[in-house]
Amino acid sequence: MNRNLRTAAFKQKIAIEALKGDKTVNEIAKENGVHPVQVSQWKKELMDGAEIVFGRRKKKSDNSEGEKAVLERKIGQLTVEVDWLKKKLGL
Repeated sequence: MNRNLRTAAFKQKIAIEALKGDKTVNEIAKENGVHPVQVSQWKKELMDGAEIVFGRRKKKSDNSEGEKAVLERKIGQLTVEVDWLKKKLGL
């Protein structure tokens, strides 16, 4: 198979097949016309990519917690200001 025809979807399919472990890397490579080293490389890239994806989710969650804390402080500050104004105006 020509190098230019190896799409991301093709690489993903091969890497997932390698991760499943139903066939050997050599069998997968032979069936798909690629070198066994390439199959192993795509498998490794998929696994590394999964770490990045799940790492981003965690960071996003951490960021949301930080934003939530900032908003809660702001709500508290505004509540105090509203109460102070009500007291000043005699409401």
